[in-house]
Amino acid sequence: MKDAATRAPRNRTLFLEPGDDVRFVPEPLPEHPREGAYVGDALDLLTRIPEGAVPLLFADPPYNKGKDFGNNRDRRSDYAEWTARWLDLARRSLAPTGSIYVCSSWEQSGLLHRLLEERFVVRNRITWKRDKGRGARANWKNLMEDIWFATVGPRYVFNVEAVMVRKPVIAPYRRSDGSPKDWAETAEGRFRRTHPSNVWTDLCVPFWSMPENTPHPAQKPERLVERILAASSNPGDLIVDPFLGSGTSAVVARKLGRRFLGVELNPEYVRLALKRMARIS
Repeated sequence: MKDAATRAPRNRTLFLEPGDDVRFVPEPLPEHPREGAYVGDALDLLTRIPEGAVPLLFADPPYNKGKDFGNNRDRRSDYAEWTARWLDLARRSLAPTGSIYVCSSWEQSGLLHRLLEERFVVRNRITWKRDKGRGARANWKNLMEDIWFATVGPRYVFNVEAVMVRKPVIAPYRRSDGSPKDWAETAEGRFRRTHPSNVWTDLCVPFWSMPENTPHPAQKPERLVERILAASSNPGDLIVDPFLGSGTSAVVARKLGRRFLGVELNPEYVRLALKRMARIS
């Protein structure tokens, strides 16, 4: 991973800089992990977590597309078997009221749906607009990814009030006295406060002018993870991420007052995660 270099004035990407190797020292996954960001393997982490201890697991695994994450693990012939293995361990680690969210490309979405249905109650498939990337001359440009939402059983946390959305009113119905019905008139227009859908079009992949951006090639937006954690966990809950990357889930968990435990194979990305967490006041 390259250190910060001369960049355009508006480039706010967070790089590792000279001295960060001393300030942010990644630790290997301990035998009995409790909280923190560690260097380690997803299967090792999920094996070492006590059974039924996790309220929420957020997973953004490699999509098996050959991307370079510095560990040569994103192209594997046993991808389906490996995915089934870590999902088995995730199921064991989750509490009876626990939830799991798994990020996916469209190519792997069908596989994930099948494997999740064999182990969990699948609640929904979220599709979010990841507006980034070059055009495709011989195909439709891909602007979406999926996130599968599943639970261990019929009882689970879902704080809908924490993720309600403000939606422009297309049909402004009124009561018999002429007052707005379930909407409000504002200086910006007419809006209704309504329940969130499973199509998220208000997000984008972090890019160079955003302070949350890092050199990680598959970083998720903080707002995406924030929405998931706010809905499916409570303050003080333990959030587990077996594919930590550059630490977005750790940062969001800390901002929302949740506890966090995660691992990443590449120690340089763990350094970035530690650096990002240190910047939270």
